Amino acid sequence: MGGFTRILHSGKPDNVMDEIPTVIVDPLPEGQDQGYIVLNRPWAFVQWLLKANIEEDYILMAEPDHLFIRPMPNLASETMPVAFPFFYIAPQENEDILRKFYPRDKGPITNIDPIGNSPVVIQKAYLEKIAPTWANVSINMKNDLETDAKFGWVLEMYGYATASALHDVQHILLKDFMLQPPWDTELGDKYIIHYTYGCDYDMKGKLTYGKTGEWHFDKRSFTLGAPPRNLPMPPPGVPETVVTLVRMVNEATANIVNWKEGE
Repeated sequence: MGGFTRILHSGKPDNVMDEIPTVIVDPLPEGQDQGYIVLNRPWAFVQWLLKANIEEDYILMAEPDHLFIRPMPNLASETMPVAFPFFYIAPQENEDILRKFYPRDKGPITNIDPIGNSPVVIQKAYLEKIAPTWANVSINMKNDLETDAKFGWVLEMYGYATASALHDVQHILLKDFMLQPPWDTELGDKYIIHYTYGCDYDMKGKLTYGKTGEWHFDKRSFTLGAPPRNLPMPPPGVPETVVTLVRMVNEATANIVNWKEGE
């Protein structure tokens, strides 16, 4: 297993280059992402695969809001990558739209997996084939008004899933790959905490989702700058997944030199 690499698609260095090995790639030409910044992701992978000297045969694609809660083996097989299935990626419910990009002669719409590109463990050789198609399909989806309106923020996820199917690559769907608090409450045998949903509780430990709680954690609170060190821990009764999330964020900020709130 190799180390982590951050793919930075701003085209220029930033202030955390020394925290994690980083490969800088270019964003899409100005205006091409149409304000949908995620559209730069597949293009970034295309450049990285061409630019970097990747010695490993398998690649784990993950995101900045993924916390690793236990060591993760190579979950892929020799013939199939592995991915987390998302309930909101529903190819069968969107067949009419997806057929614009996945023709009927390619096979049933169920060939498109209910996934995005992360978390995914995939053979490098497969990703090298998929990445250019992923970039092109995602851009074409964005440029199609009906598709853009329907898929919204998850459009690029459909782009990856569709591109994989176009290359006859299907994934092992592994629910134990990742958990998402506050809905997942037990750590179990999962590998990753994905902190995408806000966590709101009253001081008795009762979930108040949809209403800002007396105790509150949401990554969107820190869009403009880093969180403070020593975030307050959840009250008693809050699930272990949320407690672990906050503990790990505090552990990280305590161990990063010169961490400054708001920067």
